[in-house]
Amino acid sequence: MPKDTTQETHLVTQDIDIQLPAAKPEYKSMLTNIAEKAPAIRQASSNFYKSHSQMMSVTLDVTAITPIRSIKHTLAEIEKTKSALQEGYFRMKKNEVKLKKLERKLSKETDDLEREMLEIKINEMEAQAASSRGYVEGAVRKLNFFSNQYENLMTKIGKEELTEEDYEREEVKYHIMTCMKQALNAARSRGGNIDEGNLIYVFDLGINAAQAQAEVYSYLQWENELIKQGKAPEHHHTVAWLEGCAEKWADCPSKFAESRGFNLLDETSLTNTPQLEDKTNGS
Repeated sequence: MPKDTTQETHLVTQDIDIQLPAAKPEYKSMLTNIAEKAPAIRQASSNFYKSHSQMMSVTLDVTAITPIRSIKHTLAEIEKTKSALQEGYFRMKKNEVKLKKLERKLSKETDDLEREMLEIKINEMEAQAASSRGYVEGAVRKLNFFSNQYENLMTKIGKEELTEEDYEREEVKYHIMTCMKQALNAARSRGGNIDEGNLIYVFDLGINAAQAQAEVYSYLQWENELIKQGKAPEHHHTVAWLEGCAEKWADCPSKFAESRGFNLLDETSLTNTPQLEDKTNGS
């Protein structure tokens, strides 16, 4: 409301005005200018009481290339934001009580200097509360945004709920696609050669490094041929190639794990599995 905005503007400028040297009257016009523009600036500032934009959140923050991994990261953002929101909310509630106690103390205080000091403390807490509300409101918007993104991702994979098994089974695809994404991007700046770090990643996934290098060479050559024809390779072409790599080598991680004596997926150690549910119902 306009009344509240005026009060907040006055709260910001009144003490500055009092402490300015009388020999510098030009500051009076500056303060008048600040006061006039404060409502519009306050309204504009409310758009930025959050750490990142929506665009940045879904492109540069949540970078997982597969949907269930994206859901995992989205849920992590939701939990982190909820925690910050709860912390901010309880801090605000505590400060509201402290403010009431100061106001009660002020109503009983008779010493003029003590009253002045209490009024300053009250004004300071009111200013802090106004700033805190902005960040809490920003956290609410962020939480709402990621809640909607979670629903969008669940719609994309055609599920109403996820199990731990869903997550574990997608991990093979996620790591192969992530490894080859990094290998391709590294090769672009290395004359087509995969860097050592991603060659180690390829090995640990049970994929032959020569095959991975050949795939990268082949894809880069295809892109270059497309450019020579006056056409432009697009991002979805790269994603399709990555998905092809994941499909081609889908069995490699499990075979490598088994050769070392490991079982890549132990269903008895998962939650929400039919085997566990059947045993529970039969007991």
